Formats: sequence, structure tokens, C-alpha cells
Amino acid sequence: MKILLTGANGYVGRRLLPELLTEGHEVVCCVRDKTRLGLDKATLDAINIWEVDFLDEVDFSNLPKDIDVAYYLIHSMTSSTTDFDTLESKAANNFNLYMNEIGVKQVVYLSGIVNTEVLSKHLQSRKNVEDILFEGNFKTTVLRAGIIVGSGSSSFEIIRDLCEKLPIMITPKWVLTKCQPIAIRDVIQYLIGVLLREDCYNDSFDIGGPNVITYKEMMLLYAKTRKIKLAVITLPFMTPKLSSYWLYFVTSTSYKLAINLVNSMKMEVVCKDNRLQRILKIKPITYVEAINLAFIKIEQNLVISSWKDSLVSGRFEHNLSEFIQIPKYGCLKDHQKRKVVDIEKALDNIWTIGGERGWYYGNWMWQTRGFLDKIVGGVGTRRGRTHPRHLDTGDALDFWRVLLANKEEKRLLLFAEMKLPGEAWLEFRIDEENTLHQIATFRPRGIFGRLYWYSLVPFHFFIFGGMIDNIIKSEPLK
Repeated sequence: MKILLTGANGYVGRRLLPELLTEGHEVVCCVRDKTRLGLDKATLDAINIWEVDFLDEVDFSNLPKDIDVAYYLIHSMTSSTTDFDTLESKAANNFNLYMNEIGVKQVVYLSGIVNTEVLSKHLQSRKNVEDILFEGNFKTTVLRAGIIVGSGSSSFEIIRDLCEKLPIMITPKWVLTKCQPIAIRDVIQYLIGVLLREDCYNDSFDIGGPNVITYKEMMLLYAKTRKIKLAVITLPFMTPKLSSYWLYFVTSTSYKLAINLVNSMKMEVVCKDNRLQRILKIKPITYVEAINLAFIKIEQNLVISSWKDSLVSGRFEHNLSEFIQIPKYGCLKDHQKRKVVDIEKALDNIWTIGGERGWYYGNWMWQTRGFLDKIVGGVGTRRGRTHPRHLDTGDALDFWRVLLANKEEKRLLLFAEMKLPGEAWLEFRIDEENTLHQIATFRPRGIFGRLYWYSLVPFHFFIFGGMIDNIIKSEPLK
């Protein structure tokens, strides 16, 4: 069948896409910016792409045709702490208009578990989107999930950060709230299982794993599974705002996501029934099994997608393509050039920059800059990188965003997402004469931007010079 996949470059969408293709479905990937799909050539050749932003004015001029089923995997929780619910409602209403025009038979929406009359803003927004989709001229199937556990998922990575960085943890009382985590592979099974099933039309189903546990028990089970010593002390007086700051500074999450998560974690997210499990004959795996499976992917460097690569994990509010042309005027630059003897070696080193390997020179200074950025509300360096060897357009890379990663053209272009009085690019390019160009470009904003750049010029002399020298000399990552 022909399937429209919205959120195709999101965490769940990236996991769902290869499974749909394996089952022989024709897939149209729906994205705001096709430059950041980050898929290999074989996958790109196997799909069609529809570039559309559901927050823009509706335009029927370029609609895909003959769509049987559409997956709605769009969420805005990490984009704002105040108006994400308005954005989600607007996107859902516009999505309905498009789907009504296309004439899809079924829409499948991945929502959140709602089993209380008093909902967090996040869960209420998900419920509102459900109501909007049920108004469409198509059959709607809603899958309501709680915590999703898998390599790269926001919940899993937050728990991983907490447990592996803090042997003694002082926590707010919401860690005693019950939840029902579900493995990402089970979520994918449910999403595929409901395709064009009439017994799943116009209905909502809770989906979860076999374990109903508290967030505290989740952390303790993680520590036990990973053979980490962990003590958790719960305090009753930590406010939601203080809890959000705690999550923000200790983990790689953004503050926007932290505060929305904390508000939701006060609500129990436990399945009311397991009807769909019986209908589809799915046997969900346990929380501990999900942890072990996640680490198999991590240790083999097979993490397909990570929530940290989402644009809203940083400061981007526009398409990457709007920043890919480096401005020529009104900018300050540091341009380093070196002859390269072993091009493949240099490219391998460029493509493994950042993350655990670091920046080849003065790593403590990069870490200090990341810490200062985190203090003032920036992304810091805790996002790291999804894969130690590969980079795709749109990937997060410490406090940078990958604008272009083309090994054939021997070019990597990064855009800074740290808090700055201006805009910054970092480019690595090897030309036809085998010269490596390393260019840091800064477009200052006002007099303070210029003062910022010139105050760092003495450090740039050592950092940028040492970095390009070590990129050429260092042995590639094994």
C-alpha cells in the first residue's frame, strides 16, 4: 500500500521507515526540510518526498496522490514552554485539510496515555490533537504510549544521563509516579499492525510494556542492569521549576523539553486496557529487556535515530537551507590552510570530530565553553553526537548543527547553536589542490558581537591552529 509518513526524520519516524520499506510498502516521507532527512542513497531512491510545513498556509498545488494510510507523528512539545499546544492544534487542523483533499482511508496517530481528568499541558495537547483528527473525513486510529525506551529516545537518554553521572541522586517526589514504559520495537509493531484494520478504525488504544513501575524504579532497574551503584533520595519540596533546572543541567535535554516533561511526569501514565495487544497478538518485551536491546545498538554503533538530532533540541526555528550559504559581508573570519598528504585520513578525522573524541585541541576549553553556554540557557555540549563515525545533514554535534556533510565533495559545514551575540559557522573543506581549508565565520550582532569575537582572537590563534594541525596528524578513529 502507499503510505504517507509525517515526522519522517523524527525519532519514531526514522525507526518506522525501514520497517515499512522492508514490508514492501510505497512510502512518501513528509518533512519540512528535505535536506535533513539524512538517509542513505538506497533509501532515498526507494521513497518519495513531500516537503511541507503544516504550520504554513495550506497549499494544495503539490499534493501526493493515491495515499492509503497516513502516519501522524508530529509533536511540538520541545519547541516551546507556552504555546506548543496552539502550534500542535494548528498543525493538526491543516493536516486534516490536506488528508481530506488527498482522500486517505486511515490516519494513525501516536499520542500519549491520558487516564485522568486533570492532564498536564503536554498530555492535554495530545488529547486535543486526537479530537481534531477524529473530525477528519477518514478513519482514525490512535495509539497512546507512555515512556518509550530505546537507543536514542529522549526518556531513555535522560535516564542514562542521570544514572551514569550521579551515583547519589536527590530527586523530587514525582519520581514516585507510576508509568508503563514500552520498547520502541513494540511501538513499531503496533504502528504497523493497525494498518487498514477495520477493527482498529475510529478508536483509541493504550499501548505499554508488561511492567508498571515508578520513575524511581526505572532508574534503579537501569542501574542494576548496567551494574552501576545508585542511591536515590526523594525530597517532597522540589518545585516543578527547580526539577526542570535539575534535569536541564544534569542531562542533555533542553530546558523547554525538561519543563514539559516534569509537568507530565506528575501524572500517572498507565494503560487502562490491553485490547490492542490481544487483537494484534503482540507480546511486549520487559523494561529490562528493552534496556539491554538499546545497549546492543549503542555498543555496535547502530543507533538509527536520536531525539537530540531534532531541530528543536537546539535553537533552530527555520530550515537548515536558510543558513547553508555563508554570508560574505559584515563577517569576521579565521581561515587556516594546510596541505594534506593523506586525504582519506584527514576526512576520517573531520567526520569523527566532537562527541567523545573531542575537537583535537584544547578540549578543556571547548568543554568550558559548553558549560558556560549551558549556564546561560544554551544547549551546551551534552548532546554529543549520535554516531562516532558518521554525520548526516541535520545532526546535532555538541553545540553545533550539521548544515552539510558531503564526503564526496570533501566538505563539512557546521552552524553554531550555542548562545552568541551573532551567528557562527565552522567549515572544513579540501580543495582540488589537496589543501584543507578550516574557516570559522562569525557574523556579529552589534558592538557587543564584535567585542566578543576580538576578545577571543588570542584563544583562536591556538585553538584553530592546533585543531587543523591535529586533524591532519591524528590517527583515524578505530
